[in-house]
Amino acid sequence: MSDQPFDKNSKKNVIVFALLLSIICSLLITAAAGGLKGFQVANMELDKKINILKAANLIGHKKPSKEKINELYDARIKEVMVDDQGKIIGNYVPNALNLYFFQKAGQGDIVIKGYILPINSRGLWGKIQGYLAFENDGQTISGFSIFSHSETPGLGGEIESAWFQKNFKGKKILNSQNKFVSVGIAKGKATNLPKDEQAHYVDGISGATLTGKYLSQGIKQTLIKYDSVSITFRQKQLKAKKMSPNKDTD
Repeated sequence: MSDQPFDKNSKKNVIVFALLLSIICSLLITAAAGGLKGFQVANMELDKKINILKAANLIGHKKPSKEKINELYDARIKEVMVDDQGKIIGNYVPNALNLYFFQKAGQGDIVIKGYILPINSRGLWGKIQGYLAFENDGQTISGFSIFSHSETPGLGGEIESAWFQKNFKGKKILNSQNKFVSVGIAKGKATNLPKDEQAHYVDGISGATLTGKYLSQGIKQTLIKYDSVSITFRQKQLKAKKMSPNKDTD
């Protein structure tokens, strides 16, 4: 064995030390990431449930406990796949679409109160993702939620605020002639638009015109893609009205 002392300043020893340190750090980071992956997946799943429940107006903007969220979701939400004709299918086929029904609480026969569509739209700085809920008439919006975006805080980022999302409730995607017109974000107040357009727009966000424009386009594209679902619900409502007996009034 050599009696030469370890030279911590030699170029070779510095390189070896740096390599060993890098390997150890990489192993620790990989182990930490692997250990946290389960928690990350669980949190993403929980966040998805929260936003679907928000869109369906089954919870407010204050989050209930994890147990309450899971209980409410299991009892009131049903995830299904539909084909391009709007029919529920059991197995994936090309062009199949994800859809969520929200059900009436209580015992007995299941009553579908409405349905929820996933929104995946372009934004100014990245993707905007959320959920848009409809009443079972197939044309009236019952709620809206955003769970992921990259918009500027205080400007386009206001799309995640309660006041903005609340404005979608009650808006219609059909006009008075029952023609599809979608729902969009106005440049300014919706009340400044012609009266026959106000039911199809929500108030815009000051300083975030492009965010509103891109989100409006994304919502419209989604509604066109899911048009067969909306038509199916509208036809059921029309059929139910025809089958209901007329009641005489005094």
